[in-house]
Amino acid sequence: MTDDSTPTNSTRTNSTLTSRRTVLTGIAATLSTATVVGAQETTTEEGETTTGDETTTEAETTTERGETRTFEVRIVNISGPNALTPEDGEPGPVVLSPGAYAVHTPAVQLFAPGESASAGLEALAEDGDPTTLGEEVTGADGILESGAFDTPIAGGEPGPIGPGSAYGFRFEAAPGERLSFATMFVPSNDLFFAPGPQGIELFRNGDAVSGEVTEQVALWDAGTEQNEEPGTGPNQAPRQSGPDTGPDEDAPVRRIEEVDDGYEYPSVSDSIQVLVVPEGGDLGGQTTAEGETTTGAGGTTTTTN
Repeated sequence: MTDDSTPTNSTRTNSTLTSRRTVLTGIAATLSTATVVGAQETTTEEGETTTGDETTTEAETTTERGETRTFEVRIVNISGPNALTPEDGEPGPVVLSPGAYAVHTPAVQLFAPGESASAGLEALAEDGDPTTLGEEVTGADGILESGAFDTPIAGGEPGPIGPGSAYGFRFEAAPGERLSFATMFVPSNDLFFAPGPQGIELFRNGDAVSGEVTEQVALWDAGTEQNEEPGTGPNQAPRQSGPDTGPDEDAPVRRIEEVDDGYEYPSVSDSIQVLVVPEGGDLGGQTTAEGETTTGAGGTTTTTN
């Protein structure tokens, strides 16, 4: 996390439950199944709100943020079962890993294009483990809230998600604040989906944004491990022998379009859909590459003729 200013407050944190080994173990199962998802949220006696295994805890506020709004986010895997068509392997879907998010001031960046990835971003981009990245942003200057998402919104075990499934979380933000997140493009060596380093603007002209923000999301190469053909590389999950394996690459973080590795990658818009709405807003339905429409990022799935 980089910061061009020196804000003094960090008002929210939450923990992640996923280890690098756990994520890698879950990927093989995800590749063979797809889950229909539906939101599950509870409120504890201490005032914590949980979504699946995502927990946000209120902490003491040290500076004025202005009036906040509660937002809900859905990160939906809309890829088809044959999104990847490698020359030297079987077709397969895009799989998304657990990820980390942060609400921050405009001066803060989750990563900096053209510079080396942090240890946390490397762990997420190579092995789908958001633990270290979450620790890096929690409590950092300019971070107003941070956390991890690791469980499909229908519930179940923490882990990666395949086509038709979604992650969800909620947070509070005030005008001027932005949202950043990162989730691994699993059939790769070190690629991840994320907004640009400036994050997603949550208010425009004082009004809360509401709707799809996928156009602000890109596929990035962390530059920490040499790329192999997506979905076939021996150093990619679930084929790799363990976490943090594969030849190192000393390259900066870049958009995948700027990487000349000779491989083809599915488009962002055919892989992932991201919706941000104020609490109580319409999360709508999403259409997968196979013509299926999901309602509210899950719950029911119908086929469009």
